[in-house]
Amino acid sequence: MYLTAIQTLIIIIVIAIGTMITRFTPFILFPEGKEKPKYILYLGKVLPPAMMGLLVVYCLKSVSILSSTHGVPEIFGILSIILLHKWKNNVLLSIGGSTLIYMMLVQHIFQ
Repeated sequence: MYLTAIQTLIIIIVIAIGTMITRFTPFILFPEGKEKPKYILYLGKVLPPAMMGLLVVYCLKSVSILSSTHGVPEIFGILSIILLHKWKNNVLLSIGGSTLIYMMLVQHIFQ
C-alpha cells in the first residue's frame, strides 16, 4: 500500500499533535507553583520500580532452563545490571552496559 504525499503529511501532523499532547499535558495539569496531588507523588515513587519489575518478568518469560543455554546469559545480564547500578548508580550505564554484556554473550559465547 502506497500513500500519497497528502496522506503522509496528515499522518505526520497527527503523530506530532499526539506527541505534543502527551508531552505538554503534565505541565498544564500540574504547573510549577501548584502543589501536586498526593496520589501523583505516590505514583511517581512506585511506578518506576514496578515498570522495571514488569520488564524483567516480560523479558524472562520465554527463558527455558531446559534449553541449550539454560538461562546463563540472562542471569549474567541481570547480575551485570545490578552490579553496574550498585557501582555507579547510573541508569543509562546500567542498562547500556548490561545490554552490551548480554548481547556479547548471546552472539559470541552462547551461539
